[in-house]
Amino acid sequence: MNRRKVLKFLAAGAAFCPTCLSAAQSFAAAKGHGKPVAKGHAKGPPHWSYKGNTDGMEHWGELSPGFRVCELGPQQSPVDLSGSITAGLNPIALNYGDTAMRVVNNGHTIQCNTDSGSDMVIDGKKYALLQFHFHHPSEHLSDGWPYAMEMHLVHASADGQLAVLGVFIKPGATNQALAPIWSAMPSKQGPEIKRGSVRIRPAALLPANPENYRYHGSLTTPPCSEKVLWTVYRQPIEASRGQIKKFGDLFPMNARSAQPMNRRFLLTGK
Repeated sequence: MNRRKVLKFLAAGAAFCPTCLSAAQSFAAAKGHGKPVAKGHAKGPPHWSYKGNTDGMEHWGELSPGFRVCELGPQQSPVDLSGSITAGLNPIALNYGDTAMRVVNNGHTIQCNTDSGSDMVIDGKKYALLQFHFHHPSEHLSDGWPYAMEMHLVHASADGQLAVLGVFIKPGATNQALAPIWSAMPSKQGPEIKRGSVRIRPAALLPANPENYRYHGSLTTPPCSEKVLWTVYRQPIEASRGQIKKFGDLFPMNARSAQPMNRRFLLTGK
């Protein structure tokens, strides 16, 4: 089932099922990573930011009834990846193909929308890759410390469940897989820029070591919907200091602070 059919299916079910409505909203938010709406717009979610006296992350839950889970949810993301339990996790089966470069500055991050056809399978369930985007510094912490950046690859299953792969980024060698994206990323918020002749390889952005952390969490931007399956690779990839600085100049801080683990389990394995 392709992404358009998934969204149509969820939207139709939403009329009869509040849980389906939540899933449809989560799916839409995942596609747009909390796409901002201009202040004063009659429809859509309210404007939010990472820092601000009224719309910063400490106030997300106050901005809209639909954002209340940001404040009250018991399974919020990101988290500090410490105190994990070693478990026999089933390996992730990745089926990533190349995609035309479709990059957008949505006001909160640089996001790359992906063509259909790429997916991953976790515990027998298939999740289609929707998009990937970046945070500066990392949102997840490693034993209390952030990395320079973090990439999130956002996926959805046919029934609307979300699964995200997290990849830490540390200073090092120039990342050639990121280079075409960095060359095209818009400096200002605006519509998607598509360059069909430029091909992006999402698989080239993943670390060689498959060891990872896994836990149940949420979207890290409003509406902070929960029941998101998170997998974060332990091994970071590298980007040059110049690449990190270029992104940081656009987004000096677009990372939500770590949230309490509460009564969740953090598992680690391959």
